[in-house]
Amino acid sequence: MHNPDDLRDKTILLGVTGGIAAYKAVEVVSGLRKRGAEVIVLMTQAATELVAPLTFQTIADNPVYTDMFAEPKRWNVEHIALAERADLFAVVPATANIIAKAACGIADDYLSTTWLAFSGPRVVAPAMNAEMWSNPVTQRNVRELARLGCEIVEPDEGRLASGAVGRGRLPEPAIITEEISSVLHADSSLCGHTVLVTAGPTREYFDPVRYLSNPSSGKMGYALARAVRERGAEVHLVSGPTHLIPPRGVNLHSITSAEEMLDRCAQLWPRVDALLMSAAVSDYRPARRSEQKLKKDAGDPGELVPTPDILSNLQSNGGGRFVLGFAAETDEDSALQQAKDKMLRKGMDMIVLNRVGECRGFGVDYNEVVLIDEEREESLPAMHKLPLARSIVDRVVQVISD
Repeated sequence: MHNPDDLRDKTILLGVTGGIAAYKAVEVVSGLRKRGAEVIVLMTQAATELVAPLTFQTIADNPVYTDMFAEPKRWNVEHIALAERADLFAVVPATANIIAKAACGIADDYLSTTWLAFSGPRVVAPAMNAEMWSNPVTQRNVRELARLGCEIVEPDEGRLASGAVGRGRLPEPAIITEEISSVLHADSSLCGHTVLVTAGPTREYFDPVRYLSNPSSGKMGYALARAVRERGAEVHLVSGPTHLIPPRGVNLHSITSAEEMLDRCAQLWPRVDALLMSAAVSDYRPARRSEQKLKKDAGDPGELVPTPDILSNLQSNGGGRFVLGFAAETDEDSALQQAKDKMLRKGMDMIVLNRVGECRGFGVDYNEVVLIDEEREESLPAMHKLPLARSIVDRVVQVISD
């Protein structure tokens, strides 16, 4: 986490659009102000139907901009002046509509026009109905914004305004505030390093339609890749199947099976000096894969054989890299010892104990872990996976720098 006054002397444009989560933007403004930032709020007309501009004006202690053709509050071309003055532009919440406009360069109101005139770092926090978020058009637009350099704070999963449960909730305001701070304080502590990160599940197919796998979403690995990239490293992310948007500036290598993950990591291994292995690799695969769908009445689909041990194979081709691994355990009584044994057995420098259970581990947005190395154990409290990843990378930087 950054210092409480780390945004002093920073000016942040905060765009608020017409999503039901607009009320949470008030807390984002408050959090930024507490860190010393000057915040200037721009609202769409739809947003003003949900939260009164006076609320933001009071919290931000600045005029709120809504109308392109209102009499200027200062005598200049206001949207251009604001764009030139600000250090960062964030949109909280970002509806599917504003995301589409931004991706296509449409500028038809105050917010979108100022966005197009702005040339600095940007943070976008989408929030919408789950079906709207997963719509291929929205996903295409989000990927385009990421390609153009926007930091995307992906929505959380949970109960939505409609009463349905799915992905589309705006993350907690503190997470968004921390993300804004991180973008403005990117450092170069890993500059010159090349880091390999593995993420997501692997799939081991019995036949063209059935496979062995696990519930890993890849969120932890993608967060680690983002946290390492923020520190200035060159990052290669070898990922199993996920629905996540790769972090900006990261080299993505998509794979499916454990064998494919090993092959890709082995190709990259001579170029890297650190490995963060968060992928949930399937331990077994079918001994034989059928080219046709196996019928249910065919009986036993065949024996299982172990998948390759990726880390052992890599280290047999030359060690000397910093290695961080993960241990997903379910037995509360023996989890710590099992993680320590795995770290020593596999020659890791550090391991993250991930106690899998209700609201912890696979597929969730928050987690609590224990960081373990030869000298100490450090329990980290439950937190969103992005700040958790940054805390883990803080420790990695300490070890690499010693």
